[in-house]
Amino acid sequence: MKTNRFTTILSTALLLAFMFGCSQQPTQQKADASTQPQSSQLDTILKRGVLKVGFDTFKPWAMKDKSGNYIGFEIEVAKRLAADMGVEVEFVPTKWSGIIPALLTGKFDIIIGGMSITPQRNLKVNFSIPYEYTGMSVIASKKLAAGRTMSSEFNNPATTVAVRLGTTAAEITKNFLPQAKILFFDEESQTIQELLNERVHAVVASNPLPLNLAKEYPDKLYLPFKDDFTREPISFAIRKGDFDYLNWLNNWVLVTMSTGWLQNRYEYWFYTNDWENQIQ
Repeated sequence: MKTNRFTTILSTALLLAFMFGCSQQPTQQKADASTQPQSSQLDTILKRGVLKVGFDTFKPWAMKDKSGNYIGFEIEVAKRLAADMGVEVEFVPTKWSGIIPALLTGKFDIIIGGMSITPQRNLKVNFSIPYEYTGMSVIASKKLAAGRTMSSEFNNPATTVAVRLGTTAAEITKNFLPQAKILFFDEESQTIQELLNERVHAVVASNPLPLNLAKEYPDKLYLPFKDDFTREPISFAIRKGDFDYLNWLNNWVLVTMSTGWLQNRYEYWFYTNDWENQIQ
C-alpha cells in the first residue's frame, strides 16, 4: 500500500512537472528572445556603407559653395564622422521645421545641423553629449532700432522681430520678448532680407550670424547687446532605443575633442573669414 501510494505521488509529481515545464517553455523562449541584442542602426549603416545625414542650411554650419556643394562646420563634422565609421556620407537637405519628424520616419540616420538640446526635443529623440556650444544674440536695424541697448527696449508691441521657424531662437524670442511682434520664416535668409529691407527691427539668431552680419553691413546693422543671452549645447540627434549607436557617437565626440580636431574646425568656421570667398 505504501509502495502504491509512493508510486502515485511520484507519478503525480512527474506529471505536474511535465505539465509545468510545457506551460513554461513558450514563456522561457519568449524571455530568451527578449534578451537577444537588437540590431543597432550603427550595424545598418556599416552594412549599407553610407551614413545618411539630415541637415538644413545655417551659416556657417552648412551652406552652398560657388560650385553648389555643401560646406560648413557641420558638413565637415559629418564627413569626418562617416570617415571614422569607414563609410560614405549622404547629405539629405531638410527643412528645419520638419527635421525631427523626418528622422523619426527613417529618411536619414542622424541630424547633424547645429541642433541644441531641449527637453521637448529630447522627448522625441536621443541626444549625444555636446560637441559644441552656441549662444543666441540680436542683430538690429540702425534705422529702426537706433540707440536701443537693452532687451526691454525691444519688448513692446511696436517692435517687430524676425526668427526662423522651428529653432530655439524662436522659442527664446517668445520668452525674452513676449510683447514684441514675432514673424516666423522657414529660411534664415528670409529673416536677414526682412532686416536689411527695414521691415523688421531685429533678428534673433545663433552666433556667429549676428556678429558676421554686423561686420558685413556696418552702415545698416548693429549689435545692441555686448554678450549672448544664452549658451546652448549642440548635439547629434538620433532615434530612441539605440544604446550602441549613441555610445559610439559619445565616444567619437570625446576622442575628437581630446585631439583638438573639433575645437580647431570650430575656430576656423566660427572665428575666421577664410572660407567666405568659397560661398555664393
